[in-house]
Amino acid sequence: MKFFLVLLISYLLGSIPFGYLIGRKNKVDLRRHGSGNIGATNAFRVLGPQVGLLVLLCDVAKGFLPVLIANNLFGPFYGVGAGLAVMAGHNWSVFLRFQGGRGVATGAGVLIALMPGVVLIAFVIWLVVVLLTGYVSLGSILASVAVPFIALILHMPWEYYIFAVPAPIIIVIRHLPNIRRLQAGTENRIRFW
Repeated sequence: MKFFLVLLISYLLGSIPFGYLIGRKNKVDLRRHGSGNIGATNAFRVLGPQVGLLVLLCDVAKGFLPVLIANNLFGPFYGVGAGLAVMAGHNWSVFLRFQGGRGVATGAGVLIALMPGVVLIAFVIWLVVVLLTGYVSLGSILASVAVPFIALILHMPWEYYIFAVPAPIIIVIRHLPNIRRLQAGTENRIRFW
C-alpha cells in the first residue's frame, strides 16, 4: 500500500503540466505553437529564455523532489519507482488527457536525486551535441541513451538501473517525431552564431 501511494503521488506530481500552465499565464497554449510540446525547449522558442528557464527548473524540480524524498525515507526501490511514476506523469499527464512532454528535464531531475555524477556527464554530452549541431532533440536523445552506460562505468547500485534502462527508451520513443524531422532535415535548430 505504501509503495502504491508513493507511485500515485509521484505520478500526480509529475502530471502537473508546468509548461502548459506557465504558457497559459503568458496567454499562450504551447500545444498550439512551435513544436506543440509543453517542455522547456518549446517554451524557450515560443516565449523566450526566461520563461523557458522557468519551465525547465519546474520540470527538473518535479522529477527531483519526489524521488529524493522517497529514496531517503523508504530506500532505493521507492526512489526508482517514484522516478518512473513522475516521468510517466510528465509524459502522459492526467491533467492533459494523457498528453505531455518528452521527459528529458523531468528525467534529469530524477537522475540528479539518484545519480548526480551520471547526470553531470550526460549533461556534458547533451551540451556538446547541442553546441555542435544546434539540435536540442539530438542532444537529448544521445545524452539519455548514454545514461545506462555511464551508470555502468561509474558502478552505480543495481537498483538504479530499473530507472536508467527504461527511461532512455521512453525518451527515444517520445522523440520519434523529432527523429523523423531530423531525418527529413526539417527539425528546428538553435543557432548560437
